[in-house]
Amino acid sequence: MAFRPCVIIFDVDGVLVDTRGSFQRTTLETVKFFVGKRVTRREMHRWKNLPGYNDDWKLSTAWVNALGRDLKYEDVKQKFVELYWGKNGKGNVMGEKWVLPNANLRRLSKMAELAIFTGRVRPELDYTLTRSKSRKFFKRIITVEDVKRPKPAPDGLLKILNGRDPSVALYVGDNVDDALAARSANVAFVGILPWRSEERRQRGARLRELGALAILGDISELEPWLKKQSHPVLALNNSTKMDNRTIARPASNPHIF
Repeated sequence: MAFRPCVIIFDVDGVLVDTRGSFQRTTLETVKFFVGKRVTRREMHRWKNLPGYNDDWKLSTAWVNALGRDLKYEDVKQKFVELYWGKNGKGNVMGEKWVLPNANLRRLSKMAELAIFTGRVRPELDYTLTRSKSRKFFKRIITVEDVKRPKPAPDGLLKILNGRDPSVALYVGDNVDDALAARSANVAFVGILPWRSEERRQRGARLRELGALAILGDISELEPWLKKQSHPVLALNNSTKMDNRTIARPASNPHIF
């Protein structure tokens, strides 16, 4: 049996975009601004391991208040946005990096329909897609503003499927809310967590518990992984080896067909 998704749906942050210099940096700077002391990425990823914190504004507010403040969401959000965009768009947003070349996207688009389901608001996503010149590869794009319930609710995935059988789709994400949304939608899930990273150490096991078919180290590994799954013999192997590490066994997942 082989896995041949007809629709590949991507999260953006941590998957298509390296946000360590943009959203992650802004989260750390926002918390530091309000509490008056330095906080770490390790602490930040502990928050990201919890369900319901796909929204960096919500995460920052909860974190600040957990450290002794009593601030409103809108006040924290305002500072976050100020740091992220900066003056004339020269803030931390300049530190983000699009990580999947358009040549790779073009090949993937010949394998399956491509779509995006992100927790970003539309202006943030438009900036990134325009800068990367990648918008043309995605047939459907759903932001947090397009759904009544954000992740971990599956609404965005279901909207992209538009009545199609969930077994035709694959969702690629990097956090707990992504995996929970995929599970709720009955859509197969693949995680992206950099090798030897803090997020992989903290979140890899949890994503597997939530049903991830594999935890790849980089989005560029998705294409060769898919090609292996589409080969009947390879797909039936007990495990797939990448970078000398064993990852989840795709052939045992109910979404394989």
